[in-house]
Amino acid sequence: QVSLVESGGGLVQAGGSLRLSCAASGSIIVTYDMGWYRQAPGNERELVAVITSGGSTNYANSVKGRFTISRDSAKNMVYLQMDSLKPEDSAVYYCNVRAATAHIGARNYWGQGTQVTVSS
Repeated sequence: QVSLVESGGGLVQAGGSLRLSCAASGSIIVTYDMGWYRQAPGNERELVAVITSGGSTNYANSVKGRFTISRDSAKNMVYLQMDSLKPEDSAVYYCNVRAATAHIGARNYWGQGTQVTVSS
């Protein structure tokens, strides 16, 4: 099995920055796409950013130019640098990793979520 642990969330004022980290552990053979999603109260979970194993990235329009996703494949880590934060960025942020293990083929795994709150 694969476990994901997020860290780095918290409370920040509008205009501030936070850096989220996600560590994947388990009998991982290879990781594919790694990404971040978020869900605000009353809203559906939405894609924030994704990075492929080759380093290609894709961002939600609402965060382009403010957020940067990166990964360290050797360490099975994915990061989300969030700058110029706005109150509407407040949500629970979830890490998502597509990975294959020694016994299970490629599947998606989710972290437990980390709260990001941006005050105005």
